[in-house]
Amino acid sequence: MSRTPGEFRIVDKLQKLGDDIQPKQLKYHNRRVLVSKEFTFDAAHHLHAYEGKCKNLHGHTYKAVIGISARPNDIGLTADFGLIKEIWKSRIETYLDHRYLNETLPPMNTTAENMVVWLFEQMEEALASEEVKPLIHEGRTEFIRLYETPTSYAEARREWMTGE
Repeated sequence: MSRTPGEFRIVDKLQKLGDDIQPKQLKYHNRRVLVSKEFTFDAAHHLHAYEGKCKNLHGHTYKAVIGISARPNDIGLTADFGLIKEIWKSRIETYLDHRYLNETLPPMNTTAENMVVWLFEQMEEALASEEVKPLIHEGRTEFIRLYETPTSYAEARREWMTGE
């Protein structure tokens, strides 16, 4: 039966593992691939030694974009998005969401430039941990982008953090 492009249809046959595709075919390649996940959080902070309106206590709805690269596992996944979310929730978000950042982060001026490096370090530490390392083959943080406003962000990239 011939179909026209864009015509609605339901699949003729649902592909079945072992019959239509073999387990060894699930991993299509062994190239490093980057996956990215975004998170938002609301927090308050103020800047020290700064003569502008940010010297006063104020808040932002931040957006963090995390880019992780790895080699695919046996079923073709580089890094499960759910695992990235779990790392965020368990290791990072607790220090950020609805917090006073000057109190919950290490001693630093809570600029986006300082915070993005802290985020990079947290992700690298998580990827190197004994519980995560076996789940993401050769996983590494490639970049972190931290938006302080919808049009302003700071970014940390792997080559700047590690010299690679």
